[in-house]
Amino acid sequence: MVREPILTTVAISDLRPTQITVGMREVAAKRQRWREIAGRQGGKFLGKHMIPVVLGPDGHHYVVDHHHLARALHDEGVEHVLVTVIGDLTMVELDAFWTVMDHKRWAYPYDAKGERRHYGDLPKSVSGLKDDPFRSLAGELRRVGGFAKDTTPFSEFLWADFLRRKISRKSVEANFDKAMEKALGFARSKDAVYLPGWCGPAD
Repeated sequence: MVREPILTTVAISDLRPTQITVGMREVAAKRQRWREIAGRQGGKFLGKHMIPVVLGPDGHHYVVDHHHLARALHDEGVEHVLVTVIGDLTMVELDAFWTVMDHKRWAYPYDAKGERRHYGDLPKSVSGLKDDPFRSLAGELRRVGGFAKDTTPFSEFLWADFLRRKISRKSVEANFDKAMEKALGFARSKDAVYLPGWCGPAD
C-alpha cells in the first residue's frame, strides 16, 4: 500500500531559523517572483515548495533549508506554509539539541562577518534573519555559472565566506555588478579549488 505524505501547515511566524543570515537580494528576487504568480499559481507553488523542518524537543519547527523563501513569503504577507518534516528530535534533551543539529549539518550559526556565534544568537523567527551581501553574491555567482550546484550543506555560505576574504563588503554594496565580475575571476582561480562545485580555472 502506498502511503501519502502527511502535509503539515505551520504559521511562518512560528518557524525557527537555523542560520543567522540570508542574502537579501535573493529574498527580494523571490518576493518579486511570488508577486508574479501569487494570484493564479500561489497555492500550487506553495505545494511544490514545502519548507523542510526538524521537530525540536521544545515543540518548535526548525527550518533547515529554504530560509530565503520563508523570509520572502513572510515579507509578502503569507501567513502559513506547508512544511515537510525531515527529522524528529523531540526525544532529545533540549541542552543536547543543538549539538545533534550541528553534527547532522542542520544548523549554520555564523553571522554576517563569517564568525561563528552561540546558538542563542539565532533569530527566533524568519523576520529576524540578517542580511549578508556575500551570501547574495555567492547565490548570484552560482546562477551565472561561477560554480555548480552541490549537495554539500550550506555550500553557498562556504562560497560567501571565500568571497568575503577577497572582496570588501563596501565594494559589494556600492557596485554589485562590479563585485560580481571580481567574484567570477576568484571563482575560476585555483584558490577556490577546495570549494564545493568548483568548475576549474578559466583559460
